[in-house]
Amino acid sequence: MGQRVKEKELKGVIPGLLRIFSKFSPYIHQQKVLIICSFLALLFETSLRLLEPWPLKYVFDHILIPAHNNSANIPNTHGFHPVLLLTLSAVAIVVISGLGSIAAYLSTYGMSLAVVRILSEVRRNVFNHLQHLSLSFHQKSKSGDLITRVTADIEKMRTVAVKTALPLLTNIFSMLGMLAIMLWLNWELALLVMAIFPLLMLLTSNMISRIRKFAKKHRDSEGVLAATTGETIGAIKIVQVLSLQEMLHNVFSAQNQKSLDEAIESIRLSAALERTVQILMAIIVAVVLWRGSHAVLHKELTPGELLVFMTYLKNAFEPMRRLSNQVGQIAKATASGERVVEVLDYEPNVKDLPGVKPAHPFFGAVRFENVAFGYDSSEEIIKDISFIVQPGQQVALVGPSGSGKSTLLSLILRLYDPESGRILIDGQDIREYTVQSLRQQISVVLQDSVLFAVSVKENIAYGKLGATDKEVEKAARLANAHEFIMKLPQGYDTILGDRGGTISGGQRQRIAIARAAIRQAPIVILDEPTTGLDKKSEYIVNSALAKLTQGRTTFVISHNLKAVENADMILYVEGGRILEQGTHRELICLGGHYATLYRMQSVVDIEAGDIYAVEA
Repeated sequence: MGQRVKEKELKGVIPGLLRIFSKFSPYIHQQKVLIICSFLALLFETSLRLLEPWPLKYVFDHILIPAHNNSANIPNTHGFHPVLLLTLSAVAIVVISGLGSIAAYLSTYGMSLAVVRILSEVRRNVFNHLQHLSLSFHQKSKSGDLITRVTADIEKMRTVAVKTALPLLTNIFSMLGMLAIMLWLNWELALLVMAIFPLLMLLTSNMISRIRKFAKKHRDSEGVLAATTGETIGAIKIVQVLSLQEMLHNVFSAQNQKSLDEAIESIRLSAALERTVQILMAIIVAVVLWRGSHAVLHKELTPGELLVFMTYLKNAFEPMRRLSNQVGQIAKATASGERVVEVLDYEPNVKDLPGVKPAHPFFGAVRFENVAFGYDSSEEIIKDISFIVQPGQQVALVGPSGSGKSTLLSLILRLYDPESGRILIDGQDIREYTVQSLRQQISVVLQDSVLFAVSVKENIAYGKLGATDKEVEKAARLANAHEFIMKLPQGYDTILGDRGGTISGGQRQRIAIARAAIRQAPIVILDEPTTGLDKKSEYIVNSALAKLTQGRTTFVISHNLKAVENADMILYVEGGRILEQGTHRELICLGGHYATLYRMQSVVDIEAGDIYAVEA
């Protein structure tokens, strides 16, 4: 059983590389001209490498040894004086080396440039793909791990491809050429050299598979570390308020130690593999030297040919000596590549279906027909929801937390698709529209509206890309935001902090409302937009929301029933179902869940008012 596991791990290296190359083939194809030219330069460099020892052979066999054996006379070779031949041989060494260096530069630079361009395009597409993956994917994934895949994993692939894989490719071509010439020089010695390969593979296969396994674990651990760091820094306020620093430090330390242990084991195995190869190298060199010397003594080889053979042997097996480190690096890059491919292979749950068309300008009629939805097949969050909204109506969704209100409105935006039933806008299933054209006609203001670390003007213009300064200011005025924006250090050009942390909550909401207003969408979704605001900020925000939603089909989620009692329709949602539906007056007369909740809130408000009066 253990042997089968090891074989499976070993076989996983090549399929992993093939999977990566298959996924990246469109990007590789774009750089085919550069790759072909670099490959030709590589072949030329290899040919020059094969020529390097031959001037030495000529000098050794035809000048130095004859001169040594016959010291009384200076040998004359092919009618040329030995000094001239020595000079030509020396010049040949310089020329071969110089041309080889130029060819090596061209092949290395060209291949490296192709790799950088390919991985840059891969990174761009991975980032774009992540943005289009469904919310269900992002809710299951850790943001820090995804960031690691986009940044560190692709950078690891680039580094290894340029600094390890390309030199290894050059060495492999050189080694094959050298082995061919070694067979021509002396097939017996060459076969002796080639016999080392099965032994080398046998001794190193287990280490290679283990290196890859620990490399994959290490990359996953690095992703977990990044996720923990991102989560902690992103929630630093809560961490400090709840004094979670020590607890989170212990969690991080445990994860860090796990990552360290895996890295150390990978390094240890790489070092052990390198020593194994080095010992095998010494053995084969010693055997070839012993047998080759016998061949020279029996006139089967010339001393120069043995010199060429030993030079080839050293050059051919030098890459093998460094194989351990290269295998370790390539295994790590393969693990990183597989993590990137995993993201690219993930299909979004929500995407444009075949034959869809851009949405026409909406009037704003919305219809739910027996809609059901669950984040997984085991449990439905939304159960058999049906209702009709006319253009321009305001619909309020109320009920206890966790009852499915936000999920229900997310279905209108196609952040998720229903498991059954359908949602229609202006009588047409929203899945028949392109996702982009659907969302462009819906404005959203959330409880915790996220602003970006760019200027105020850019944050507002994100609602309508390409908006003019005049449109931005008009939207800001509608959102009651213009005055406070003009008091900022650089006005509309003021750069906001991360998630808008440099301004107050009420100001953030007004900029978010301006961002929604500039879109001038016929449908508006408001998800607890005033929660957490003080009375003054709430009043200003509500005033802006009233202007934003005027004449538009509006969906409002609120726990404050007094804020929605003028809605055209109120849906009381609990347990994923609409239990009551009607106007405020109709539901009060019904005396059900809504009426009970409304009376409870009224009592609380009265008591809070009495307390306030006593304190005043």
